[in-house]
Amino acid sequence: MANTSEHSARDRFARAVQFARAGDRQKAIELFEGLIGTDAPQVQVLSALIRLNLDEGHLVAAADYMMNVATRVPEPAQILADAADIYGRADAFDKADVAFEKLHKELPGYATGYFNHGFLLRSAGRFEDALKAYDQALALNIDGPEEVWLNKAVIYSDHLRQDDRAEQCLQSALKINPTYVPALLNYANLHEERSNRDAAAELYRRVADIAPGNAIALARLLNLSTATEINDGLLANATTLAKVKNAAPREASSLNFALGKAHDARGHYNKAFKCYQTANRTASSIAPPYDRNESDAFFAAIRDTFSTHWFKNLPVISDAQPTFICGMFRSGSTLIEQVIAAHPDATPGGELEYFVSLVSRDLAPFPASITDKTAADLTPMADAYISLLENRFGNSGLVTDKRPDNFLYIGLIKTLFPNARFIHTTRHPLDNCLSVYFLELADSMAYARNLLDIGHYYVQQHRLMAHWKALFPDDIFEIHYDTFVETPRDQTKALLEFLGLPWHEGCLEFHKLRNTVKTVSYWQVREPLYTRSSGRHKHYDEHLTPLRDYLAKASLL
Repeated sequence: MANTSEHSARDRFARAVQFARAGDRQKAIELFEGLIGTDAPQVQVLSALIRLNLDEGHLVAAADYMMNVATRVPEPAQILADAADIYGRADAFDKADVAFEKLHKELPGYATGYFNHGFLLRSAGRFEDALKAYDQALALNIDGPEEVWLNKAVIYSDHLRQDDRAEQCLQSALKINPTYVPALLNYANLHEERSNRDAAAELYRRVADIAPGNAIALARLLNLSTATEINDGLLANATTLAKVKNAAPREASSLNFALGKAHDARGHYNKAFKCYQTANRTASSIAPPYDRNESDAFFAAIRDTFSTHWFKNLPVISDAQPTFICGMFRSGSTLIEQVIAAHPDATPGGELEYFVSLVSRDLAPFPASITDKTAADLTPMADAYISLLENRFGNSGLVTDKRPDNFLYIGLIKTLFPNARFIHTTRHPLDNCLSVYFLELADSMAYARNLLDIGHYYVQQHRLMAHWKALFPDDIFEIHYDTFVETPRDQTKALLEFLGLPWHEGCLEFHKLRNTVKTVSYWQVREPLYTRSSGRHKHYDEHLTPLRDYLAKASLL
């Protein structure tokens, strides 16, 4: 006679399968979960839960069940690899790390496993560990080692700021495969960041020879050109390629941004604007849309959370005094950082991603999550930031963190560091908004694809900065781009006084620095001060009426 519990489990399993086939995934999940630990076939139960949770978008739960299955089968390597991948897609980095470690024990000679682990560790911000994983992949003779060297170069360049090591890695990649286009492009970009224009151009031309239709190489060659150097043949090729039907949107967008810059440099402003319109319209097709209502709610939540009441009786988390340069993108922050970088007692930190990552992971959803944090929760966050500065820049005096959108996190930063100082860069609203529109920015900056959306974001940024200035009037130094280029000595003196640094004449010759500049403004700050960017919007007046009216209504013009 059959056991009653077995019969019951078998019936419940059949019912769960029926609900799954009928499309009632939630009920099916509930029934299958009730069968865990029963006499029902466990691998089949867990496999069903994996499929159902994947279909529901519950990635972590699906991967958890995969890890369970891995303990029950004789050859779990593929399951562990799949679980690690799914955890990674869900940003569950710690769980993914565990899955990879189990995978390495199962298949110690599996080079691709170490490569994928390296990618995961890089995404988690564990850069030194990522480099070790990549080295292990190389030691195991992974196929396509040039890609591993490229990934190592990106870590050294973008995250650890060790550009000589990055260059060595890129050279290793190209020694293995001299026609490896991604390495050539990255090497050229590194030359640009280090102010080696000719070396960069040579590499972009090499890419163009290897892959004549490579849009990135053509776009960057155009961007490297000055108004007097623009090659008519290059311009014609880029124009033709940008109009190719069924061209990849990102490539077409990049080419049109570069064409806009070229026509602007030649004074062909209507042509330039049409190219920028096309570039942004194409880019908007592959980027998330900008939701003004959602943006309004986000900015309001920041102001409401970090109020006067919040900072009353707040415990001192850290007495460190970090320095930040923030404001709208394209408001002159790179210029100001270079001015400070020319001082012997200062070091440019560039655009550090610490607070952006902190908010998107440990403090998500921001700002709501901050209200539940205790001093014990916040202290490690402050310590980790100071450790980042020390590990990356050593004993380098004052270090500037020039991530423009840190203006969003001034309340958080002042919570962790009550002594923090901020330099707020500003610019004529129309010039600033137009400059954002004319630049190929990250997909995450959804507002950047439409002039009125940029105007909306600009207004919100202005209101938030007014809130911070009311709270911290002595800790925010505002510097206006147009005023600075007109009276650089006076403005630099005031800036250095705010930072507690003695006067240094070399700050006025910032353009002579040959440091690495990792922002899109690297060529502008290699020139002596100029005023041609002030009032730039006047060339495009006929296209700016709606934006002008919007900003005027907000009392910003």
